[in-house]
Amino acid sequence: MAERVLAGYLREKGLKQSSKRDKVLDVFLKTRDHLSTEDLHGLVKQNDPSIGYTTVYRTLKLLAQCGLAFEVDFQDGVVRYEHSLNRRTHHHMVCTSCGDSVEFFASELDNVQRRIGKEFHFQPSRHTFQILGTCEACFKKNQSAT
Repeated sequence: MAERVLAGYLREKGLKQSSKRDKVLDVFLKTRDHLSTEDLHGLVKQNDPSIGYTTVYRTLKLLAQCGLAFEVDFQDGVVRYEHSLNRRTHHHMVCTSCGDSVEFFASELDNVQRRIGKEFHFQPSRHTFQILGTCEACFKKNQSAT
């Protein structure tokens, strides 16, 4: 299904489909991690060393544009991506000390999205929600340092 979505998007934009883009997509969809371009490039190179960083970077941008990936910003200056295929809406808690993240589900937020959309005559397609703070390990480490 993802291959058809990407192929349709590329056709619509007058861009060529390539085996390298297909390999990047395949590797990307096999992980559930939040991947930076560098992370994904490392994984892709294990399968095909001929695929360069620029191909991975551009393919990730295309995947985000066609809705197969979402950018995730953990407030650390690194753009990460996660795929959206067959994934429930989820949210993140991000430790601002170590950068670790935890995904969580909260259907209450989906209800808030619908209610606010209805109130403002807006058709929401998705939302993002992050809680920034300190994880338990960092909190304990900071407590013992004082």
